[in-house]
Amino acid sequence: MPPTHTWKQRERNVGIFFGLPSGRSRTPLSGGNSGGTRSDTLHPELFIEHKHRKRHACISLWEKVRDLARKEEKIPVVTLSTHGKPGFYILCHSSDLTAIAKRHKSIHTSKTNPS
Repeated sequence: MPPTHTWKQRERNVGIFFGLPSGRSRTPLSGGNSGGTRSDTLHPELFIEHKHRKRHACISLWEKVRDLARKEEKIPVVTLSTHGKPGFYILCHSSDLTAIAKRHKSIHTSKTNPS
């Protein structure tokens, strides 16, 4: 019996998550073979590369952080940076993205518009 979520379905789901209609969310064929974008989705602004694997080192780390965060009733977020390079990467679960973005916006709004 085939798996319930193939990598193609996962790419569609990612496109839908970012606002694309289900029939136009995934790049046909394989990125570079499509003749258009090399992105896995047809999003007009985001270049999305999706990897569907049994395990990812970053997700294993995130799952450990998730378990610790649950004990403190907090939202798990993993940040990654590289020595000598500015900025950082943020890893969170899609179900937490809205709450994280809301908190980020309220922090930065209050800094620019003090009461």
